[in-house]
Amino acid sequence: MPQTPGTPSAFDAATAVRRAEGGGLVADLDPGWDVGGGVLNGGYLLAVAARAAVLDSPHPHPVALSAGYLRATAGGPAHLAVTPGPAGRTLAHCSVTLGGEAGPSLAVQVTTARLGTEPAEYTVNPAPRLPAPDDCVAARTTGAGPAVGLVRHIDTRLDPATAGWTVGRFSDERVLRSWIRLADGRAPDPLALLLFADALPPTAFAVGRPGWAPTVQLQVLVRALPAPGWCLVESRSTEVAGGWADEECRIWDAEGRLVAQARQLARVAR
Repeated sequence: MPQTPGTPSAFDAATAVRRAEGGGLVADLDPGWDVGGGVLNGGYLLAVAARAAVLDSPHPHPVALSAGYLRATAGGPAHLAVTPGPAGRTLAHCSVTLGGEAGPSLAVQVTTARLGTEPAEYTVNPAPRLPAPDDCVAARTTGAGPAVGLVRHIDTRLDPATAGWTVGRFSDERVLRSWIRLADGRAPDPLALLLFADALPPTAFAVGRPGWAPTVQLQVLVRALPAPGWCLVESRSTEVAGGWADEECRIWDAEGRLVAQARQLARVAR
């Protein structure tokens, strides 16, 4: 952090930030990380903001983020304003605003610290058991849902038990589970976990309600440094009412450790 050394992967290049002449930070948002209609994925945008947050932080990792999505964001030049907050020996706080010519589109409160690889002392959410990735449903080959740029950058293997929607068999439960990794083989890290926290289709797909469900608020907790290899993501909704839906997401690494949690509020797809 903040930039992966050596030859950058597609994800590193797409989330890179740099200092602008005269101060501030800028980024070139890659339009290839869209979720349809030229709208960029919320987890991708959150990773860009997190890179900006750790650039001058005394601590290397984003551990708690609360993001408000002010408007849909397209690819192109963007500027980032980082406002430092209290900082100490174990953690630091800041706020990050990302925007373009149309004005701010993302506002994030970020806490940074140093993560480790220790096993959990206590957990009530062990990783679910899935078939091996090669025995799951590769999302890019299903032909279900819109063809979006994000699918080219993420290798997603859907649990057959929650992938019936890809062949027209719908569930009465809004739950999706999947193995996930970056398509070019880049190892997962805290920034990739932010992307993975918003990478699966909306859980409404499971019940036959496809469509764009724009994220309004996204909170992510990064709990540990993930081991190399596949991550396992489970996303579920607990309440849909009044045109709003929530989604809770948990991410485990290749060693079965819970490495991230997320919760978002989204509008129900029309």
